[in-house]
Amino acid sequence: MRITVFGAGAIGGLVGARLALAGHEVTLIARGAHLAALRDRGLTLEDEHGRRTLRLAATTDPAAPGPQDAVILGVKATAVAAALPALGPLLGPATPVVPILNGIPWWYAHGLPGAQRPLESIDPGGAAWHALDRGRILGCVTYAAAEVTEPGTIRHATGRRFVLGEPDGSRTARVLALSETFAAAGFEAPVSSEIRTEIWLKAWGNAAFNPLSVLTGATTLQMMEDAPVAAVLKGVMAEVAAVAEASGVRLPMGIDERFEAARMLGHFRTSMLQDFEAGRPLELDAILGVVVELGAGAGVPTPLCAAILALVRQRAALRPAAGPQAKPANQRIA
Repeated sequence: MRITVFGAGAIGGLVGARLALAGHEVTLIARGAHLAALRDRGLTLEDEHGRRTLRLAATTDPAAPGPQDAVILGVKATAVAAALPALGPLLGPATPVVPILNGIPWWYAHGLPGAQRPLESIDPGGAAWHALDRGRILGCVTYAAAEVTEPGTIRHATGRRFVLGEPDGSRTARVLALSETFAAAGFEAPVSSEIRTEIWLKAWGNAAFNPLSVLTGATTLQMMEDAPVAAVLKGVMAEVAAVAEASGVRLPMGIDERFEAARMLGHFRTSMLQDFEAGRPLELDAILGVVVELGAGAGVPTPLCAAILALVRQRAALRPAAGPQAKPANQRIA
């Protein structure tokens, strides 16, 4: 397959590297120092197999590769609206676009019963909603952890799970083909008939741990082992679960079970805390702001989520500007 990864940071770079190793023709769309390193030295993947360097096509120009069999969208939620209009040259008549995002994606309402509209918190003015034919979208939720350790180098820490699904839950030829492609590249890639449930299941933990980590500076385990902070985490999770249920999604486990699943991460620094410390934009609205918006629309109170959202917004607004040593963007599972 001809596959372009648009946004070849940590997760995008991981996916691109493994797809290339499986024999696919992969092009990476990147920028800055990361792109320069990809061009000069290639993409280096560090994982349990050691350190391997691949020479892959890398460019800033989406018109260079031509129409693709699939496009993996690896940018963060804060960059989606700007990225989508650039995808046009990559799209053939049936090219699917696979966004790998944290939080609730901009396309969430696509195909749901009733009025379909963009979510203002994550897509102000509907820029992303109108920028791409939503029929091209394949949902994806990842539980892989990776980071850009230096420009051009991706370290895969743990996790291989990429859950795929059509927004309408059908098992189409394209989603089955992509699942097989990911599986052959060494990932776990089940096809879900309830991709929105998978989205909420991951967002459930993100909405609690990520924003609070910015306020506390703590790892996930440090927050969990502090009883008052743990109570706040569970309070947020209760609000998120109520919003998910009001949105038609019944989460497949209880709060305590989901809470304990996060304990397996150990002393883990969330991606939002890393972004905060590096002066990068925060995926705050996709992870928490959208919960408050959906709760308000459904008449579900979210006072804890709203309070934490306001506090993190102010803390981010008042942080010092990022210095010249800010690290490349990375992306993790939480």
